[in-house]
Order: sequence, then structure tokens, then C-alpha cells
Amino acid sequence: MDANWDDLRVFLSLARKGTLTTAAKALGVSHPTVARRVRALEKKIGARLFDRLPDRFMPTAAGEGLLADAEAMEKAALSIHRRSASLGDAVSGVVRISAGEAMAALIARHLPELRRRLSQIEFEVIASHTLANLSRREADLLIREQVPELAGIVVRKLGRVAYAIYAGCDFPLRGTTPAALADLPWIGFDDDHSYMPGQRWLQERLGRRPEVRVNDWLVLHDAVRAGAGLALLPCHLGDPDPMLKRVGGVVGEVSADQWLLVHRDLRALPRVRAVMDAVVELFQRERALLEGRSQRPSTTRPA
Repeated sequence: MDANWDDLRVFLSLARKGTLTTAAKALGVSHPTVARRVRALEKKIGARLFDRLPDRFMPTAAGEGLLADAEAMEKAALSIHRRSASLGDAVSGVVRISAGEAMAALIARHLPELRRRLSQIEFEVIASHTLANLSRREADLLIREQVPELAGIVVRKLGRVAYAIYAGCDFPLRGTTPAALADLPWIGFDDDHSYMPGQRWLQERLGRRPEVRVNDWLVLHDAVRAGAGLALLPCHLGDPDPMLKRVGGVVGEVSADQWLLVHRDLRALPRVRAVMDAVVELFQRERALLEGRSQRPSTTRPA
């Protein structure tokens, strides 16, 4: 057999995605191209690689046998790509940073400063709850609240984020005791995002689900600003916002560590190293804000 790597990439994508359309989208090609490449590979191998079911393609026994070898080739190809990238010595090029929405917003607020310091670097800031694949270069750096158990990942702790209760500046507070606050409308996350920091604490405090539920920190932030209710927000989002008032101090039971993740093959790449150093310095400089110790004088105190 003389199958080339491009054909095997197409085979892998179809085996993982299950349909011509989704495989084509992942590869950035047309679905007729995927079908043609798979037929060509089957002809070279002399075996049928997929069963064509009504709703998806399923690997045959021959396909399953090829899958492990193709995945090993993919792993080697990705390793070569990462290692070759780290051989360059120029502090220039693209660096992709993936973080949750709230943390991506923090990075975005400091992009002018980061660009002045690293003017030859192009930044791609990806706001996502999902874990980007560092091995496949879906991102160069991850900022996350948990450290996943992944091989080849180097981790550095950035700091800790504090949370507090916020309301819109004009939102009426009849009282600030826990009972009075519990009687007001609240905004939180939906059931699919109940793992977000503070959501369990909030439901235990209220004894019910929040009246308004979202799936994004920035939507939550905007809903509080609009006066839809009270919410638990990261202090680095709530404290600098003149349209919000903090109700009480930092919620001691709720916090989230932030970790910087990078693949070990990329940490020595000059542009990635430079951005890592800049992000670490940024978190050190903004530590008081992140920990909720830089609040405005107008903060509302609970009774």
C-alpha cells in the first residue's frame, strides 16, 4: 500500500466525525473531496474501510485495524510540527490563547498593553468553556480553573479569582441581610453550566434555581447591568464596572484558581514564552483586583 498522509488524515476525520459533512468541515474541504479521498484510499488498500449506514459512516474491521496505525502517524506528525515550531528564535507570529469568557475579557482589556510590549506578535483570544487540544495546536496557551490530566502539559498557577454579589447601580435593595437578598430575583447559570464557580453555593443559599439562567459570564454580566437581578460575579468583572455595585464583601466560600497550560514542546518557542511571561506578569500586577481587594468606595455593605 502507498497511502499518503493526506488520505489518512481524511480517513481519520471521517472515522471520528461519522459524516462526510462534519469531516469536511473539520478539514476545511468539500464533502465530495472527503468521499473521493476515502474511495482512493480503499482502492489502494484493497479493502472497504467504512460501512455506509443511513446516518453515518462506521469503520469496518479493516477500518478499525487501520485506525490505530493512522492515529500513531498523526501523533508523530503533530509532534514533528510542534518541535519544528520551537526551533525558531523570532519573537513574532501568532499565539492563540484559550480561556473562559470572563478570563478572556480580562486578557482583552489588556491587549493594548500586550501589543505595545509584543508588537510583532499576533494575538488570537478564544473564549470557550471547552478544553482546546494543545497537542493539535488548537491553542498555544490555555487559562483554566482546573488542571486536566493530559500527557505532555506543563502547568503554572497564575493566581486566585474571588467572587462577590453584584447588582446594577439602580437596582432597588430593600435590605442586605441574607434573607432580604434571597427574596430578590437572581441570575445564574443553566443546568448544563452548574459547574461554574459559586453556582452550588448560590442554589444552597436561595433554596431554588435563579429566576434568570444563562450559559456565559459576559451575558450574566450584561443582565446584572441591565437590572435583571443580583448575581455572583468574578470581582475582576464586577469591581471595575461603574454600572454595578457590590453587595457585601468577597464570598469566602467561592473562589477559583487560574492555571496557565502549555504543551511542553511549545514552552520554549520564543513567541509563546514571551506571551507566557507577559500573562504571568499581568496576573501578578492585577492580583488585588482578581482577589477582590480593589473595590470602589460606593460598595453596598450588608446589614
